[in-house]
Amino acid sequence: MSTPHPTRLDAPAPGWTVTADLVIVGSGIAGLSTALGHLRHAGSGRVVLVTKDRISTGSTAYAQGGIAAAVAPGDDPVAHMVDTHLAGAGMSDPHAVHVLATEGPGALRRLIALGAEFDRDADGGLSLTREGGHRADRIAHAGGDATGAEIQRALVAAVLAEERIEIIEHAVALDALRDPATGAVGGISLHVMGEGSRDGVGAVLAPAVVLATGGLGQVFAATTNPPVSTGDGLALAARAGARLRDLEFIQFHPTVLWLGPQARGRQPLVSEALRGEGAYLVDAAGRRIMEGVHELADLAPRDVVARTIARTMAEQGVDHVYLEARHFGAAVWERRFPTILASCREHGIDPLNEPVPVAPAAHYASGGVEVDIDGRTGVPGLWAVGEVARTGVHGANRLASNSLLEGLVFAERIAARTAAERGPVPAAGEPAPHVTALPDPAVVPRLRALMSRHAGVLRTGEGLAALVAGLEDLTGSTGPVTPDTASWEAADLLTVARLVAAAAAHRTESRGAHQRADRTGPLPHWRVRPVIVRLEGDTPVATDEPWTPSLPPGLAAELDSLAFPTAGDGPRPDARAEFTLPWTAPHGAHVDLVRRALSEDLTGGAGIDVTTVATIPADQVRTAHAVARADGVVSGLPLAELAFWLVADGALEVTRSAADGDAVKRGDVLMSVTARTRDLLTAERTALNLLTHLSGIATATRAWVDAAAGTGARIRDSRKTHAGLRALEKYAVRCGGGANHRYGLGDAGLIKDNHVVAAGGVGAAVRAVRERFPGVPLEVEVDRIDQIEEALAAGAEEILLDNFTVPELEEAVALVAGRARLESSGGLTLDVAAAVAATGVDYLAVGALTHSSPALDIALDLL
Repeated sequence: MSTPHPTRLDAPAPGWTVTADLVIVGSGIAGLSTALGHLRHAGSGRVVLVTKDRISTGSTAYAQGGIAAAVAPGDDPVAHMVDTHLAGAGMSDPHAVHVLATEGPGALRRLIALGAEFDRDADGGLSLTREGGHRADRIAHAGGDATGAEIQRALVAAVLAEERIEIIEHAVALDALRDPATGAVGGISLHVMGEGSRDGVGAVLAPAVVLATGGLGQVFAATTNPPVSTGDGLALAARAGARLRDLEFIQFHPTVLWLGPQARGRQPLVSEALRGEGAYLVDAAGRRIMEGVHELADLAPRDVVARTIARTMAEQGVDHVYLEARHFGAAVWERRFPTILASCREHGIDPLNEPVPVAPAAHYASGGVEVDIDGRTGVPGLWAVGEVARTGVHGANRLASNSLLEGLVFAERIAARTAAERGPVPAAGEPAPHVTALPDPAVVPRLRALMSRHAGVLRTGEGLAALVAGLEDLTGSTGPVTPDTASWEAADLLTVARLVAAAAAHRTESRGAHQRADRTGPLPHWRVRPVIVRLEGDTPVATDEPWTPSLPPGLAAELDSLAFPTAGDGPRPDARAEFTLPWTAPHGAHVDLVRRALSEDLTGGAGIDVTTVATIPADQVRTAHAVARADGVVSGLPLAELAFWLVADGALEVTRSAADGDAVKRGDVLMSVTARTRDLLTAERTALNLLTHLSGIATATRAWVDAAAGTGARIRDSRKTHAGLRALEKYAVRCGGGANHRYGLGDAGLIKDNHVVAAGGVGAAVRAVRERFPGVPLEVEVDRIDQIEEALAAGAEEILLDNFTVPELEEAVALVAGRARLESSGGLTLDVAAAVAATGVDYLAVGALTHSSPALDIALDLL
């Protein structure tokens, strides 16, 4: 993919300018939380918050169901992770999900501390309910079904009380501006729509721009999104050169109030929480349509429910189904769902006496601007949070009530980073030189009709091709278009629709919220081939690329420390004859190794652990201890954790009770892992194979180190390692207190008997190495005393004494008298280790450490 050239909308030059330490576009839960969090972390500074309507208007206020967090007794963040992954259809990023679930309870507590008042039970605890895809009651709600409104109220009050936040309402963000000194994004241009003290096009200059603009639902004819959700942030980011990812995964809420075949625009949401309380879906004949479709029936993930409704409507030739909740009675409706009750009655429907007509409508974009775990986009200075961002949490389908939590959790991470990395405010901002032509706003109804027809709940390759072509036809204007709010919004809608269409056409499978009626099943390779879209000039381009799910930074750093030395920069001896090993960062090699090991267990047959799958429920979560069954030294805990992490997709919690290199006793718990039971048992053998093998090497090394204690001699290994495990086995030697000899044949010149024969003598071999590789450390192996002087004369820095007896070693030490380092190798046993070490040699080389040390007995005990 070629490098994009940033573009901009056709708009007047900014006529006014303000400056700030941070500018945030959007005033929902993500934008408001970022503003408050940034100032809390920074302690000083100024934030400008730009919003398209009033500060209290946005998608957050319409959220009915609640906010998900594992705060109930008996619930656990791991269970929340498991449910999130199951809903995400294999596309959720493990690290992002792990962050969401583990940091979620704290985020909810911060929100409550700001003044958000959630519904409480009789004991004063949070009143929690369940929604689709959740296997536990973990949804906190407010006002029965007015959670978003209460959250918005509390956050708005906190922002209005903060004098360091300037709010610019009724403002359309147009484009990113570049800092002329650095080329990074240094602000935005915006148009204030005739409100307040400023009007027309202006600019906010700041070293960091955070997009929190919400969704794109208004590209469809029917949506739950408010009118402001026109994808402005997505379009702005794409024009700035950012990558967008997973845009094909548009979630259609299964139960939106059906208002007739001509209904357009925002439609009233009928919360999933009704089904959490016992409502169920039926057709016109009263038949329950979700029975037998999914193990959770009416509480199946949203993509499953929406797909089932769409197919039922197609099969029966109808345009809606019904939600049956008459059995709730008036008291439950009025206490728990007053907002929905009022909405239904406003439209002539009485849910106490009749089922509620519902149909799917565009609801939530699971993809968005590609960001890292802290909210950075690929464009310096540009950040994104909330629905506009693709964090990796939602994968191919969002789990109910994870969106509000995502906004809180990742807003806090962006706030911390932008506060810590504050730069100077740019003196000026430059727009992109290339101008994007504006479409006639009259094309918008046609655009929405095309998107609803071809990119709805069920899609086909033919329909998506027609969509791409139809949208392309709309890009040509019939005449001059005046730059104004309507044409800018039309441009954003058209840009986003084309990007979504390109992504959907590229993914030739059914997965999560992207359902192809002509290709009904998922294809395994597409799970690790995310679709990336970006603008090349004004043209959307979609590609797929390999994806390696992320690891937590701490685990990745540990794995990096187990790696080979940097290529071409092998070990060099210092004055104390120690090797200094410069480490690189190839933890991907360890990931590949563990994946291969796991695949050996899962190759052939059904490709699964059939015993575990047959005997253990998919949602069961347990804790297991890795326990030493014998005394020894532990090594390989990061590798064991990696095995569990990969199998569990990061849906786990790990607590280490020991560290690599620790001496442990029989019965000691080395690590505890909480995860799905299926994942624990599937990963068990691979994790223990690595852990017991490396711990065996460390244990054996420690025995030799103890035997040589007090002599000054070091124990070190050789290249007698198992294929593919050299870096790890040598790491285990270090855990046991030993030192590493050569990793490979290029680390040092080592002249052995066959080299001597081939070169015609020790001196000739040494001179040949010195001439060809003058900077390489030089070692010579000898098996007789009379070869030592020749090796020294030739310039050997280290002499390897092969199969020397203790008296011969003493004689060699005296002869060399410190002119070179000495290693004893060959024929060594623990019985003679102390005597050998006492001769004064520098090293005892024990090839058996990595070649044939017995494994340390370690077991996995399921609690």
